[in-house]
Amino acid sequence: MKSIKIFQIDAFTDQLFSGNPAAVCVLNNWLSDNLMQSIANENNLAETAFIVSKGDDFEIRWFTPTTEVDLCGHATLASAYVLYNLLDYPGSLIRFYSPRSGWLSVKKRDEMLYLDFPTDTLELINRKQQVIHIYACIGIFPIELYKGKTDYIAVIDSESSLKNIQPNLEEIAKLKGRGLVVTAKGDAVDFVSRFFAPQSGIDEDPVTGSAHTSLVPIWAKKLGKRNFTASQLSKRGGQLVCEYADDRCLIGGKAKLYLTGEIKLDQL
Repeated sequence: MKSIKIFQIDAFTDQLFSGNPAAVCVLNNWLSDNLMQSIANENNLAETAFIVSKGDDFEIRWFTPTTEVDLCGHATLASAYVLYNLLDYPGSLIRFYSPRSGWLSVKKRDEMLYLDFPTDTLELINRKQQVIHIYACIGIFPIELYKGKTDYIAVIDSESSLKNIQPNLEEIAKLKGRGLVVTAKGDAVDFVSRFFAPQSGIDEDPVTGSAHTSLVPIWAKKLGKRNFTASQLSKRGGQLVCEYADDRCLIGGKAKLYLTGEIKLDQL
């Protein structure tokens, strides 16, 4: 393979220059891990997704500029957008297989794309030392603190407090996980969040689909409902609609194409 098709998509938005940008690289066969990591580093986006067709389904892997991750929502949404809108995928359901997260799917309903992801398993944390560390990270004591499969999730008092957080990235980087999600009840939507992951090469992620596999069960219990509107309060911002289905979460959003191109590998 001397060249790779690459697309850049803004996910979880209906407007360019908002939402979360992701690169999608369409491969005939898998490249080496080192080469995929180098491409992701060169792209310098929060995530680069690599997909390979396997019959009627697709294999998928995700890389930040510094590491491969277990699960990425917005880059999966972007990959589905590419397949549906640019590569003429004919069905209404795309199945992806991740070596790290198993089977995932994306459903298309008009202009909306819905990720069907496994719900996170959460542990409520009451250990004083860890709560104090979260205060050092965000300057606010959490009302509740959870640990999911990859992230810490801190619930705080209000959307206003969330907007005003000045994260201590050095302290967040010490957390043993992918990153820190901070969330509060929303003023105009059901809940809002921000996501910080300097240990994964992402100081603040614009919109984090996978984090909502942790947020949805938390807010389902708090609000006593199963369908939600949500916003991620990053500088770029993003909007999501979510549904709690016990061991699965549906996480929906729109996407916009920013660019198409080719990566040239002739000189490697």
